[in-house]
Amino acid sequence: MQTEFHELINSAPPIEELVINTDGGSRGNPGPAATGVVITAASGKHLESFGHYLGVTTNNQAEYQAVLHALKAAAKYQPQRIRFILDSELVVKQLRGEYKVKNADLQPIHAQIMQAVQPYEEVVFTHVLRAENKLADIEVNKVLDAQKRPERPSY
Repeated sequence: MQTEFHELINSAPPIEELVINTDGGSRGNPGPAATGVVITAASGKHLESFGHYLGVTTNNQAEYQAVLHALKAAAKYQPQRIRFILDSELVVKQLRGEYKVKNADLQPIHAQIMQAVQPYEEVVFTHVLRAENKLADIEVNKVLDAQKRPERPSY
Protein backbone atom coordinates (compact mmCIF):
# COMPACT_ATOMS: atom_id res chain seq x y z
CA MET A 1 0.00 0.00 0.00
CA GLN A 2 2.83 2.40 0.89
CA THR A 3 4.50 1.81 -2.51
CA GLU A 4 1.24 2.43 -4.37
CA PHE A 5 0.80 5.75 -2.57
CA HIS A 6 4.33 6.93 -3.47
CA GLU A 7 3.87 5.86 -7.08
CA LEU A 8 0.62 7.81 -7.24
CA ILE A 9 2.33 10.96 -5.92
CA ASN A 10 5.32 10.57 -8.24
CA SER A 11 3.07 10.05 -11.26
CA ALA A 12 1.05 13.22 -10.62
CA PRO A 13 1.22 15.71 -13.48
CA PRO A 14 3.43 18.77 -13.06
CA ILE A 15 1.80 21.97 -11.83
CA GLU A 16 2.06 24.62 -14.54
CA GLU A 17 2.22 27.67 -12.29
CA LEU A 18 3.17 28.18 -8.67
CA VAL A 19 2.60 31.19 -6.46
CA ILE A 20 5.26 31.36 -3.77
CA ASN A 21 5.21 33.75 -0.84
CA THR A 22 8.58 34.13 0.82
CA ASP A 23 9.81 36.07 3.78
CA GLY A 24 13.01 36.32 5.71
CA GLY A 25 13.64 38.01 8.96
CA SER A 26 16.15 38.50 11.70
CA ARG A 27 15.60 39.58 15.26
CA GLY A 28 18.24 42.25 15.32
CA ASN A 29 20.04 43.16 12.13
CA PRO A 30 22.11 41.06 12.12
CA GLY A 31 20.56 38.62 14.56
CA PRO A 32 18.97 35.19 14.74
CA ALA A 33 17.33 34.75 11.34
CA ALA A 34 14.96 32.45 9.51
CA THR A 35 13.13 31.97 6.24
CA GLY A 36 9.45 31.41 5.59
CA VAL A 37 7.96 29.90 2.44
CA VAL A 38 4.36 29.21 1.39
CA ILE A 39 3.85 27.41 -1.92
CA THR A 40 0.46 27.28 -3.61
CA ALA A 41 -0.74 26.26 -7.05
CA ALA A 42 -2.07 29.12 -9.17
CA SER A 43 -5.52 27.64 -8.50
CA GLY A 44 -5.06 28.57 -4.84
CA LYS A 45 -4.49 25.02 -3.58
CA HIS A 46 -1.99 25.06 -0.71
CA LEU A 47 0.93 22.72 -1.44
CA GLU A 48 3.37 23.30 1.42
CA SER A 49 4.70 25.75 4.00
CA PHE A 50 8.02 25.68 5.78
CA GLY A 51 10.84 27.70 7.26
CA HIS A 52 14.53 27.24 7.99
CA TYR A 53 16.71 28.63 10.75
CA LEU A 54 19.74 30.44 9.32
CA GLY A 55 21.76 31.35 12.41
CA VAL A 56 22.86 34.94 12.85
CA THR A 57 22.53 36.97 9.66
CA THR A 58 20.85 40.09 8.24
CA ASN A 59 17.26 40.67 7.14
CA ASN A 60 18.30 40.98 3.48
CA GLN A 61 20.31 37.76 3.59
CA ALA A 62 17.30 36.00 5.12
CA GLU A 63 15.02 37.37 2.38
CA TYR A 64 17.37 36.08 -0.31
CA GLN A 65 17.77 32.69 1.39
CA ALA A 66 13.98 32.34 1.50
CA VAL A 67 13.78 32.70 -2.29
CA LEU A 68 16.59 30.20 -2.75
CA HIS A 69 14.97 27.64 -0.42
CA ALA A 70 11.65 28.15 -2.22
CA LEU A 71 13.23 27.51 -5.63
CA LYS A 72 14.74 24.26 -4.37
CA ALA A 73 11.35 23.14 -3.03
CA ALA A 74 9.48 24.26 -6.17
CA ALA A 75 11.53 22.02 -8.47
CA LYS A 76 9.61 18.91 -7.43
CA TYR A 77 6.38 20.42 -8.82
CA GLN A 78 7.98 20.95 -12.26
CA PRO A 79 6.29 24.30 -12.88
CA GLN A 80 6.65 26.26 -16.08
CA ARG A 81 5.97 29.56 -14.32
CA ILE A 82 6.57 30.84 -10.81
CA ARG A 83 5.16 34.00 -9.29
CA PHE A 84 7.08 35.08 -6.18
CA ILE A 85 5.47 37.41 -3.68
CA LEU A 86 7.79 39.19 -1.22
CA ASP A 87 7.47 42.11 1.15
CA SER A 88 11.05 43.26 0.59
CA GLU A 89 10.99 45.95 -2.08
CA LEU A 90 14.79 46.03 -2.23
CA VAL A 91 15.12 42.30 -2.91
CA VAL A 92 12.33 42.37 -5.52
CA LYS A 93 13.99 45.26 -7.38
CA GLN A 94 17.38 43.54 -7.24
CA LEU A 95 15.95 40.24 -8.51
CA ARG A 96 14.16 42.08 -11.34
CA GLY A 97 17.43 43.76 -12.27
CA GLU A 98 16.15 47.24 -11.45
CA TYR A 99 18.77 47.74 -8.72
CA LYS A 100 22.35 46.54 -8.61
CA VAL A 101 23.36 44.17 -5.83
CA LYS A 102 26.13 46.17 -4.17
CA ASN A 103 26.41 44.12 -0.97
CA ALA A 104 29.22 41.58 -1.45
CA ASP A 105 27.53 39.06 0.86
CA LEU A 106 24.33 39.12 -1.22
CA GLN A 107 25.99 38.80 -4.63
CA PRO A 108 26.63 35.02 -4.46
CA ILE A 109 23.06 34.31 -3.29
CA HIS A 110 21.69 36.58 -6.03
CA ALA A 111 23.79 34.69 -8.61
CA GLN A 112 22.50 31.33 -7.32
CA ILE A 113 18.91 32.53 -7.65
CA MET A 114 19.49 33.87 -11.16
CA GLN A 115 20.96 30.48 -12.14
CA ALA A 116 18.09 28.57 -10.49
CA VAL A 117 15.36 30.48 -12.37
CA GLN A 118 16.86 29.74 -15.79
CA PRO A 119 14.92 26.51 -16.51
CA TYR A 120 11.53 28.16 -16.04
CA GLU A 121 9.48 29.73 -18.80
CA GLU A 122 8.67 32.71 -16.58
CA VAL A 123 9.58 33.85 -13.06
CA VAL A 124 8.03 37.04 -11.74
CA PHE A 125 8.95 38.81 -8.51
CA THR A 126 6.21 40.96 -6.99
CA HIS A 127 6.44 43.30 -4.02
CA VAL A 128 3.51 43.48 -1.59
CA LEU A 129 3.00 45.16 1.76
CA ARG A 130 3.95 43.13 4.81
CA ALA A 131 0.27 42.68 5.73
CA GLU A 132 -0.27 40.86 2.42
CA ASN A 133 2.53 38.39 3.17
CA LYS A 134 1.37 37.19 6.59
CA LEU A 135 1.53 33.45 5.95
CA ALA A 136 5.22 33.53 5.03
CA ASP A 137 5.88 35.83 8.00
CA ILE A 138 4.16 33.30 10.28
CA GLU A 139 6.58 30.61 9.07
CA VAL A 140 9.57 32.84 9.87
CA ASN A 141 8.28 33.53 13.37
CA LYS A 142 7.48 29.86 14.05
CA VAL A 143 11.11 28.98 13.34
CA LEU A 144 12.52 31.85 15.37
CA ASP A 145 10.18 31.20 18.31
CA ALA A 146 11.21 27.53 18.32
CA GLN A 147 14.86 28.57 18.59
CA LYS A 148 14.19 30.51 21.79
CA ARG A 149 12.71 27.55 23.67
CA PRO A 150 15.17 25.83 25.96
CA GLU A 151 15.54 22.15 25.29
CA ARG A 152 14.25 19.89 28.01
CA PRO A 153 16.48 17.08 29.13
CA SER A 154 15.18 13.67 28.18
CA TYR A 155 15.14 11.09 30.94
